[in-house]
Amino acid sequence: MSDEVGDRPAGAPDRRFPRRVYRLGAEPDARFSLANERTFLAWIRTALALLAGGVALEALGLGIHPGFRLAASLLLIVTGIVTPLQAWFGWARSERSLRQGTPLPSAALALPVGIAVIVVGALVFLGVLSR
Repeated sequence: MSDEVGDRPAGAPDRRFPRRVYRLGAEPDARFSLANERTFLAWIRTALALLAGGVALEALGLGIHPGFRLAASLLLIVTGIVTPLQAWFGWARSERSLRQGTPLPSAALALPVGIAVIVVGALVFLGVLSR
């Protein structure tokens, strides 16, 4: 029977980043850590989509009132810039919870991102009506 942890021998230092996450608690079931990583990547894809939407909305014009279009584009871009923070901090908080056997935290920025998308939809709607 081996005392190895992953690919490193027992007693070898854990060099995974960030150490403040990996030094806590016990190693969780790999399936849960991988699911947490997929959630991280989903937030990153969301950020990329928000950024692309903001750039496309402004670049293509689409017959929307310029003021509403610019406001919607900027809101999408700012939301796309902030969303990776949710990805990183949400991943770290969830990984710590998995390692410590505590309840999983909620996504802190999910509601603000959702509200931003609703506001963008309203701006585009108003921009189409007022052109």
